[in-house]
Amino acid sequence: MSIDPFGEELPRPRPDTHVIGQDLAHLSIEELDERIAAMETEIGRLRQAKAKKQDSRSAADAFFKPAS
Repeated sequence: MSIDPFGEELPRPRPDTHVIGQDLAHLSIEELDERIAAMETEIGRLRQAKAKKQDSRSAADAFFKPAS
């Protein structure tokens, strides 16, 4: 198989998701920005889920609190 020096460069495949700890050297600035935005969105989603669970726990603790 020979390489055509004048041929078009094929686009490299982009992974669908970010893997924590992966090598970032091959990513462009735009790809890094996209991943940062996606991770910030995910952090917000995680914080909302945590807040809901904390609210549920607080309600359960208040309901099951022994009478003094």
